Amino acid sequence: MSETFAKLTVEELAARLASPDMENVQLIDVREPHEVEIAALREFQNLPLSESEQWVDSITDRFDPNVETIVLCHHGMRSAHMCQWLIGRGFTKVYNVEGGIDAYSIVVDRSVPRY
Repeated sequence: MSETFAKLTVEELAARLASPDMENVQLIDVREPHEVEIAALREFQNLPLSESEQWVDSITDRFDPNVETIVLCHHGMRSAHMCQWLIGRGFTKVYNVEGGIDAYSIVVDRSVPRY
């Protein structure tokens, strides 16, 4: 997989989430529903990769390809795949959260459960 998307550290994500201009950012969490039940950042919309057949055809109806899109998973691998896929569908400003929600829990907010 060649990386053509940008990386975002969990510290950068925390700063972005605290920013007042978040209405211009799309947030996608590609983890499974049972993972989101354990730990989640409420701002993110859940699009499980395993359920892609349910949302793949409507992705550009749900998300604007020209708006900044930040993608999250558990450790950053599934979100990296989603970033590549989004770029292949014409998304232009795609960011992968390095280390995923696990790193977010360790570095930014220890109240987010680890699993």
